[in-house]
Amino acid sequence: MQIQNQIQLKTFNTLNLNAVASHYTKIHSETDLLEALNYAETNQLNILILSGGSNMLLPQQIHALVLHMHIMGVETLAEDEHSRTIRVGAGQVWHDFVLWTTAQKIYGLQNLALIPGLVGASPVQNIGAYGVEAGEFIESVHVYDRYEKQFKEILAQDCDFAYRHSIFKDDPNRFIICSVTFKLLKNPALKLQYGDLKAAVGDEQTPENLQTQVIHIRQSKLPDPKEYPNAGSFFKNPVVSEKVYVSIAKDFPNLPHYPQANGDVKIAAGWLIDQSGWKGKKLGAVGMFHKQALVLVNYADAALQDVRAAYRAVQQDVKAKFGIALEPEPVLFDEQGLIRSHQD
Repeated sequence: MQIQNQIQLKTFNTLNLNAVASHYTKIHSETDLLEALNYAETNQLNILILSGGSNMLLPQQIHALVLHMHIMGVETLAEDEHSRTIRVGAGQVWHDFVLWTTAQKIYGLQNLALIPGLVGASPVQNIGAYGVEAGEFIESVHVYDRYEKQFKEILAQDCDFAYRHSIFKDDPNRFIICSVTFKLLKNPALKLQYGDLKAAVGDEQTPENLQTQVIHIRQSKLPDPKEYPNAGSFFKNPVVSEKVYVSIAKDFPNLPHYPQANGDVKIAAGWLIDQSGWKGKKLGAVGMFHKQALVLVNYADAALQDVRAAYRAVQQDVKAKFGIALEPEPVLFDEQGLIRSHQD
C-alpha cells in the first residue's frame, strides 16, 4: 500500500468535478485495506471510499484518506443444473462483469448492462434498470465491518434491499465492501415489462438480444461520460401512494407510472423533469441532457456548487408543478470526506 498526497480526483468521478484529496491510496487486497485503515486511525483521518466514481458529488478539497477500491477476481463457488454462484471482487467493472455472465450463459443481470461503476457499488444503491435490481441475484456481500473491526459475510436477506436502498446506504461509514457473491440462472427468465425494451427485443427473446437492446437503448438516451460528464440517472423515480398518483393523473393522464407490489405507484422522474421544462435546459455550466431529462450533465468546468444550484432548481420546479419532491441519487460528500444530506 502506498499513500499519495494532493491527488486530483477529476478523472475518477464521472461528473469530472475538480476534487483534490489530501491522502489517496489504491486498495488491491484485504491486507491493503487493513493497512490503510490503520494509517487513517493513526493520522486521525476520515475515510472516503471511491469505487467507479459514477454516483458521487465531491467538493474541491477533501481532507481525508480516499480508498480507491481495486480488489479484483471472479471465482465460481458453487454450481448445479439450475444456477451458478460466483464471488466477484469489488474492483471489477460492472458492465464488463455483466457481459462476462452472458458469455458464460448465466443469466439475470442482462437488464443491468451498461450501468456505470464497479461491482462493489452495486449493493449500496441496489442498482436497477428495466425492472431488475441487483439485489435479486445477490447471495451475500463480503465486507469489513469498521465498528466490529473484522471481515464478515452479510447475507442478502440481511442487506435490507429495496428500491435504491440497502443497509450499506443506511450506515455508509460502517461497511467497506470487498466482494459480492451472485447466484445467477442457467435457464433465463427474461423481464420485459418496460414497453420500449419489450418492443426493441421483439420476437428474438433471448438473453443475448435482451442485453444488446438494453445497451442500444441506454446508448441512444444516455450521454457517454467521456463526452458529456454525468452521474447517470440523477434523481430517483419517486414512489407515491395510489391516492397521490390518482390525484396527479387527473391533470396529467399520460403520466408514466409503474404499480408496485405494496399498492404504491412509481412515477418516472425523467418525465416530471421534462414536463417542468428542464429537458435540454442549462443553468450556467450544468444542465439536464437534451435526450434524457433525468441525466444531469457538466457541460463545462462546473464545481460542486454549480451542480447543487442546478439540481435544486430542478427540484423546485418539479415540486411547484406536481407537488412531488425529487430525491437525488448521487452521494454528497463534504470537505472532511463525510456524507452529507442533500437538504443541508
